[in-house]
Amino acid sequence: MDVAAERIERLHDLARAAAADGADDRARYYVRLARRVAERNRLTLPREFRRFTCDRCDAYLRPGANARVRLQDGHVVITCDCGAHARYPYEE
Repeated sequence: MDVAAERIERLHDLARAAAADGADDRARYYVRLARRVAERNRLTLPREFRRFTCDRCDAYLRPGANARVRLQDGHVVITCDCGAHARYPYEE
């Protein structure tokens, strides 16, 4: 694992901790920074990171707090407070 990937993992942990503490602006800053690091180093973000961040407002999603999670026809639909939807398939 190279330095950029380690930094993305560390920023993910920091964003999760900041969101749990209620510091949403700080969590959003960490998410934006991790996306920038991945973009500059041509890396894909880890799946867990992509699933728990909003593509539109860069918020770290916490189901029940700032995100709604629903199951529909073999998909998980996550709706952020900003109104953005993300759909991920799952198998029953």
